[in-house]
Amino acid sequence: MNGADTAWIIVATALVLMMTLPGLALFYGGLVRSRNVLSVFMHCYAVACLMSILWFVAGYSIAFGGGTSGFWGGLDKLLLSGVDADSLSGTLPEVLFFAFQMTFAIITPALIVGAYVERIGFGFVLLFSGLWMLLCYAPVVHWVWGGGMLADGGIFGETGVRDFAGGIVVHETAGIAALVLAVFLGARKNQTTPPHNPGMVMMGAALLWVGWFGFNGGSQLAADGGAAMALTVTHISAAMASLTWALWEKVKFGKASLVGMVTGTIAGLASITPASGFVGPVEAMIIGAVAGILCQEAVNLIRNTLKIDDTLDVFAVHGVGGIFGTIMIAVFGAGAWAAQLGSLVIVGVYTVVVSVVLVLVVRVMTPLRVDEETEEQGLDLIVHGERAYDVSS
Repeated sequence: MNGADTAWIIVATALVLMMTLPGLALFYGGLVRSRNVLSVFMHCYAVACLMSILWFVAGYSIAFGGGTSGFWGGLDKLLLSGVDADSLSGTLPEVLFFAFQMTFAIITPALIVGAYVERIGFGFVLLFSGLWMLLCYAPVVHWVWGGGMLADGGIFGETGVRDFAGGIVVHETAGIAALVLAVFLGARKNQTTPPHNPGMVMMGAALLWVGWFGFNGGSQLAADGGAAMALTVTHISAAMASLTWALWEKVKFGKASLVGMVTGTIAGLASITPASGFVGPVEAMIIGAVAGILCQEAVNLIRNTLKIDDTLDVFAVHGVGGIFGTIMIAVFGAGAWAAQLGSLVIVGVYTVVVSVVLVLVVRVMTPLRVDEETEEQGLDLIVHGERAYDVSS
């Protein structure tokens, strides 16, 4: 065990949890109508709790178990069987590696929340998210990070896919699942209401930005120069994408908005995620510069051209950003084209299939969408019996 590595990953684990609670909750909560803000908080909080338990019970074993299958890790580490305070994973206590990866298993299904807010059934959220994490996310983790079929020595030969912190594992899977759910749900009745609290959106984005240092820097799994470089390029990409998103808004609409600028931040963060361990600051600036415009145009395509109500633009920002960053690894010569593109296709198809099947199965057991009256009155009061704001004061 290395003490410095352990100390850094303890910090990184806390930072990544902060990305979901409260970062993502505030970011998404500020973007919806005031009558639905608590439901967004509830979705993020409940998903975090449920994924933690499921990752402990089976998810970690499926992703990082000792099985020899290229598809999944097996069940030998159910309930952390065989793992104690003295067990090691590289230079880290294995229980810390488990906890760090658990925070990734929390935020990935939590990202999907943005696609279905304001109209989805709470029971559906829990059941779909739990099954999706175990059947989609955890196997993909094994393929890429657990020595499975897309890693070095797998189906792409000695040089497998390069995905440092989750462009494929986190952002592509969450983005595609979000798009599938948005299509099945259909559009909201009222799509014209602006974000109820842009200040809350900014605070959530800021927490996500800081937390991303743990997300990308922690993925080095060591306290060394590689972690420092990953953190640095993460920051540069986020800053650059924020500026290009705002500039592109100014060119197109005559005004640069706060919500737009911080959405650009998230686009830059998602795009650098897979490449953060393989590129330098100049490449990161290029990735961020393109991401701010590319993801904004993807929002326009999904929302206005295809008329898909992915409420908070999960696919356009996270999905497109993660896919773009994964491709840029090959562009900059840090990964093989066949492995990068092939892995994107394989994981994309698998995610679509699993997500569609789960929607079809889960909606038989619990309603997918709330009724029209609940949607109109807001999920906060009707579903959860609470209001975010005292309307009498």
